[in-house]
Amino acid sequence: MPKPASALRSRELSYVGPLTPHLYAPSRTRPVRAKLHHLRADTQVVPHRHPWAQLAISTTGVTRLTVARGSYIVPPSRALWIPPGVEHAVTVVEDADLRTLYLHQPEGQCGPNVPPQEQARWRTCRVLEVSALLRALVLEMDTRPDGQADLTPAELARERLLGALVLDELRRAAAVPLGVDLPRDKRLRQLCEAVLADPTRHATLADWARDCGASLRTVARLFRDELGTTFTRWRQQVVLAHALARGATRRPVGHIAAELGYSPSAFSAMVRRTMGCSARELLASPRSR
Repeated sequence: MPKPASALRSRELSYVGPLTPHLYAPSRTRPVRAKLHHLRADTQVVPHRHPWAQLAISTTGVTRLTVARGSYIVPPSRALWIPPGVEHAVTVVEDADLRTLYLHQPEGQCGPNVPPQEQARWRTCRVLEVSALLRALVLEMDTRPDGQADLTPAELARERLLGALVLDELRRAAAVPLGVDLPRDKRLRQLCEAVLADPTRHATLADWARDCGASLRTVARLFRDELGTTFTRWRQQVVLAHALARGATRRPVGHIAAELGYSPSAFSAMVRRTMGCSARELLASPRSR
């Protein structure tokens, strides 16, 4: 049986600059701004940063966001919170309608209008569940850029009401541990990027180590020292990310497990052990919940 191609396989990318963020800058007057871009697969938005917070949601398709120390898969059932000032790159895995919310952050504050004692957890990237209400609110937000048309008083009032509800839903959203940590060491970074591109290429860490020109002992030590985990546990997070990307296409769980080198029972057990839920619950689309 031929080995299936990876959903996040390494392919030639088309690079584009930041997607006009300056035309959607949030402010005290308009604290939550929305932007919509239709992006083709294999497009990468080059690394950039904003002085405001960002929420990335793919209403269709799958995107991957990469920061200095991690990589995050964003299927339609999840969103990624990016704090102010964090450099990030966006790679489109499957054709996507990428909606981005920009959130005004008063000086010294971080989060969706949370009290000071709750702001620490919002100062790092977080993968969040997307409720049906949050999705509906995002779809209703005005996505016109500055200079295209001035909002009427009624439209501005509506945007503020929708934005307030968005912030409330974000405060209630459950965080899910689906980010994949990335190291600083160049050799280990090369290995990790290769595993992210195709986690089924090799069966053992020794084979992966050979690819990056390091010994098995060195790579195992680097995983412990740089990422505080073992290769097996780290790779499980990569597999979950790939599973989510495939789940966005509504493929059966058994097919997804097989493509990732698991039997259905072994895959279900890994998901239950890692995420505390069933594989079907993890991969369920927002509309089926």
